[in-house]
Amino acid sequence: MTDNEPQNDPMGDQLQEKTAKQLEKEAKKAAKLEKLKAKLDKKSTTPAVPKDKPEKKVKETKESAVYTANTAAGEKKDISDAMPDAYSPLYVEAAWYSWWEKQGFFKPEYGKKSVLEPNPKGSFVMVIPPPNVTGSLHLGHALTNAVEDAITRWHRMNGRTTLWNPGCDHAGIATQVVVEKKLWREEKKTRHELGREDFIKRVWDWKNEKGCRIYEQLRSLGSSLDWSRVRFTMDPSMCRAVNEAFIRLHDMGDIYRANRLVNWSCTLKSAISDIEVDKMELTGRTLIAIPGYDSKVIHIKSNFY
Repeated sequence: MTDNEPQNDPMGDQLQEKTAKQLEKEAKKAAKLEKLKAKLDKKSTTPAVPKDKPEKKVKETKESAVYTANTAAGEKKDISDAMPDAYSPLYVEAAWYSWWEKQGFFKPEYGKKSVLEPNPKGSFVMVIPPPNVTGSLHLGHALTNAVEDAITRWHRMNGRTTLWNPGCDHAGIATQVVVEKKLWREEKKTRHELGREDFIKRVWDWKNEKGCRIYEQLRSLGSSLDWSRVRFTMDPSMCRAVNEAFIRLHDMGDIYRANRLVNWSCTLKSAISDIEVDKMELTGRTLIAIPGYDSKVIHIKSNFY
């Protein structure tokens, strides 16, 4: 091969071919950018025309049907009129409960001459977990009572002598704290300024108000409770039962007086139970806000009795 003969360079051909493809790709890219630029320029010069939004359709709310028949309390509901087109709880639930209660359907004596009359199918007795009179019932109470009511009704439908006993609980210091806060909020007074007798009267007024509200709520749930046996945990009969229980346990040696560490409340000036205490793990010197003190303190008072 001489120097004058043409030489074939494969790498050179590939380089030329690759460069041509790159040029074609860059040309297409430039065309796209030019098109986008023209579109943006046109958009910036053309004023925006607001689009008419379609009006939202307002959903019609139909009022629930209400039972309007003049049925006296305790009388059987008149269902001779036409039923509502749609289900209405207000219509369905009206007037029934007072009739159930008057008929004594929820009493263990129902259908018998005496509650002591033997029943071959057995008996079922349950006490409602007494709600605290610190406030009104909430969704948790509704859930619990719905389950208990279903169990009670199942036993009753199986022919057993059935009693579901209603009541409410004084809640002790929890109710005292609620009444104290209400007293301070409304009158800016403490229980010490009000006096023992007047404060106890306020607590009983609170109990009567909230207790009645709780019983109304239980009735509105349709709970099959025997209201002739309703109890409050500080009724005289309940207090006598508690005293008797403590005396018997003491006589048997199951409970006794001893020295031990107690939880002392600086505000209530009283020993309180473990469930009333919010425990904190302290890693060192810590300032703690204590009710009744204007500033945070370090000293924690512990008493032995």
